[in-house]
Amino acid sequence: MDSHWETVQGNIVAGYQVASGRAKDSPYPQGTIQMQTPYFQKLGLDITALFSGTLNVSIHPYTFCLKNPEYFFQQVKWSLNHAAEDFSFSRCYLTYRQCQYASLIYYPHPETKLRHFQDTSTLEILAPPIPQIQSGDRVAVTINIREIELAVSKRSH
Repeated sequence: MDSHWETVQGNIVAGYQVASGRAKDSPYPQGTIQMQTPYFQKLGLDITALFSGTLNVSIHPYTFCLKNPEYFFQQVKWSLNHAAEDFSFSRCYLTYRQCQYASLIYYPHPETKLRHFQDTSTLEILAPPIPQIQSGDRVAVTINIREIELAVSKRSH
């Protein structure tokens, strides 16, 4: 890989389980990712080969900010339950147990999102199915720094 890729270490952390549909109280029993997939596909991004849920990776003490994501979709009306949302995606590589997986950083823009917010130290990643990965596992995420900016969190000092 060339110089516009940077690797950061992280830990898998528990999420809300709404994206995968595993949350008991979710209004989306099939999961939000499965519901959103056909809309993203119509807009030119096919995520059907990826697991229909997100891996939440804490990269603390780093935070991230989107600069110029590869994909930016505005006003995607994927559910009748709430207003349209904006989404960004950036290609990344997730490394787990010496295996690298081509993945995507999934970013539902908080200013258009109804609930289930992540902090700026948690990347939501769409990846292929990864056997045995679970909360607490160490991973590495290689990101495109032309699209995603990393900074050291002020709260880590």
